[in-house]
Amino acid sequence: MTKTIIIGAGFGGLALAIRLQAQGIDTLLLEQRDKPGGRAYVYQEEGFTFDAGPTVITDPSAIEALFTLAGKRMEDYVELLPVTPFYRLCWETGEVFDYDNVQDKLEAQIARFNPRDVEGYRKFHTYSREVFKEGYLKLGTVPFLSFRDMLRAGPQLTRLQAWRSVYSMVSRFIENEQLRQAFSFHSLLVGGNPFATSSIYTLIHALEREWGVWFARGGTGALVQGLVKLYQDLGGEIRLNAEVTRLIADDNRIRAVELKNGETIQTAAVASNADVVHTYEKLLGHHPAGAARAASLKRKRMSNSLFVLYFGLNKQHDLAHHTVCFGPRYKALIDDIFNKNTLAEDFSLYLHAPCVTDPSLAPPGCGSYYVLAPVPHLGTADLDWNTEGPRLRDRIFDYLEQHYMPGLRSQLVTHRIFTPFDFRDQLGAHLGSAFSIEPILRQSAWFRPHNRDSKIENLYLVGAGTHPGAGIPGVIGSAKATAGLMLEALSG
Repeated sequence: MTKTIIIGAGFGGLALAIRLQAQGIDTLLLEQRDKPGGRAYVYQEEGFTFDAGPTVITDPSAIEALFTLAGKRMEDYVELLPVTPFYRLCWETGEVFDYDNVQDKLEAQIARFNPRDVEGYRKFHTYSREVFKEGYLKLGTVPFLSFRDMLRAGPQLTRLQAWRSVYSMVSRFIENEQLRQAFSFHSLLVGGNPFATSSIYTLIHALEREWGVWFARGGTGALVQGLVKLYQDLGGEIRLNAEVTRLIADDNRIRAVELKNGETIQTAAVASNADVVHTYEKLLGHHPAGAARAASLKRKRMSNSLFVLYFGLNKQHDLAHHTVCFGPRYKALIDDIFNKNTLAEDFSLYLHAPCVTDPSLAPPGCGSYYVLAPVPHLGTADLDWNTEGPRLRDRIFDYLEQHYMPGLRSQLVTHRIFTPFDFRDQLGAHLGSAFSIEPILRQSAWFRPHNRDSKIENLYLVGAGTHPGAGIPGVIGSAKATAGLMLEALSG
């Protein structure tokens, strides 16, 4: 029997494979790296476990749905632990805001910054919930294949003022600048500039308030392993170190994939969880439709890249699980990241301290950490990261030691860095973008690459580069949208 092939075992590819396999579609999951997970890769060094990528789980119901569909119980595969506070937000001026899910606690903290903003926050939360219902619950797993689909959503998007930016919409409700930052930074978690990304992305706030923020015991990699086991329990096949180099097509239909080792595998259909530009330019660039789509995609705006520093210390510091360290500038820094051909002298950081929730990720008494800084992608700033990477590492270590982690350098056991070059070379990400196509309004929904290709009838997309977008809920939502289209075609 000819299998359906999914390229890439990131969250999107895994979720799609599970959905298809659970519905009786025989699938083969091909992953080029030596471990599954895609951006959710895992490094293990000297007893420390480092999650490479996503660490914030905000919609456990979307994950649980995969197990339920397969007739299994999620708790038999993975344990999700609640994270409190969701984030600790810190400014260099000394203010601290614990982003909590308890309304009175949250409002008490808002009042410390500006009492008038308590009522403003309530109105913002109401707005965010409306956007969440329309943008996530109703449209998050619905494929936008025709412009008519976009027109049907138009009145609601207009009513919700989707043309406004996240920061602009937050500012309608909230006066205090630090609180504006606190309630607008979320779009950066999916590669969006808060000053340019559609206000639809304020739904992330309501998403967190609805289901909370979670972390898998054993790290995000343990969630990946749970999904792989579920897929294999359903009879699915996964092959690691299996890099796809070419999609072989007859006219407008793919009939096989070719691997780096020269092997050719026949297929009924292909879904790519690889970078969208990579899919069309590298795997299908020999086909007129693939070359044309690659050229079109390369004209789109890509999201920013990231500089990530993983490090293990011989002690634990008194930190929250998730800490956002705001630098001295907000708007100007973000403008530098998205628009300037340079690396800023300052930075804002996300600091991950998973041992707060799960001490098993480091040796006894030790701490496993990672810190990331949003940086320009290689098309915005053509930097030599072989030089800039170690420099930025040293600057960040100095900063953390000064502001958050005294004695860090003397406690350092191991570390590694991941730069835009690594996003490009290890993950195949166009221009080293960390989140694929930038989530601005004119690159969302129908304007985003579709879950099914419009020219090549059995080629599908899943993951951050298609609808609805990046982030764990987004890519798992894309799997549901893509699976519906594939099941309709393959079951007929």
